[in-house]
Amino acid sequence: MINLKIAQLRITLISLLLFPILPGCDIGPDLSNQPVNDDNQSNTTGLILPARAPDALSGSELIDVLSSLSLREREARILNEILSGNIPDFMRTLVPVSITATIEDSTFEVIFHATADYLMLGSNGDNFLIPMTPILAQELADSLNASLVTRKMVDRIWQAATVKLAPLPIPPSSEMITIPVFSDHNDLVNASREAVLAEQPLGRLVAGHKKDVIISNRIDSNRDKVVIYGWHQLNGEPIQPLYSGHVNWYADYSHGIRLVHENCLVNGQVRAVKAVLQDPLLYRLLSDENGPMSV
Repeated sequence: MINLKIAQLRITLISLLLFPILPGCDIGPDLSNQPVNDDNQSNTTGLILPARAPDALSGSELIDVLSSLSLREREARILNEILSGNIPDFMRTLVPVSITATIEDSTFEVIFHATADYLMLGSNGDNFLIPMTPILAQELADSLNASLVTRKMVDRIWQAATVKLAPLPIPPSSEMITIPVFSDHNDLVNASREAVLAEQPLGRLVAGHKKDVIISNRIDSNRDKVVIYGWHQLNGEPIQPLYSGHVNWYADYSHGIRLVHENCLVNGQVRAVKAVLQDPLLYRLLSDENGPMSV
């Protein structure tokens, strides 16, 4: 069954790369405001994926494989690897992050659950942080009962992170969208992470080492673009302001994909992240933009 699902998703991904679905298009019923019942409250503390196969390729081995592929082939392979379970064990457990806000004289606490790091391939001991297009990122989010993050969520994740890594820029060049440069940056990040590994083991919330691919109201007027934000310095200031200048098939070494579970808790009640973002009052819990999430 998993192989069939992967094949079907690969076909979907290729179709999206050829004919991207624009936000706002009618692609099915809107279930965002449906009540969350006991059957779909699902465990918000983990990603539901198959166990990593004993013969799955390591991060280092996948670097070699992905280097020879076209963008379309590369993203299809990344999709296949992740949905078949080839991610580190520590990435399967989601980390709770809370935000408390007063809205119209009422106090709300929202708790969402985020991946400890940006999406990566391989094992605990040999992994590869893998940038990807927002097309693939959204496909994975949909497949894993997850959501991409907003700018406000990125800021709060950085604040909550027990491991804050300094950004490590590589001089810009035409090669910054290639796997070899992705690998070079991965080595830099790994060295930075390993320096604090004894005190902060794998699975702790990590931030600061990548820009986030995010969801934003800016997508409504930039439907063929990727929206990015973040890369927080150690003083808390992001290098990358909200930006939507790249086409949506663009990904460079600095981009990271952070997922959160599709459900969150609002004052202890399970709510869909999508429904909160579209609520005319509660959207302010998860977004610092003007108005509910339009797309």
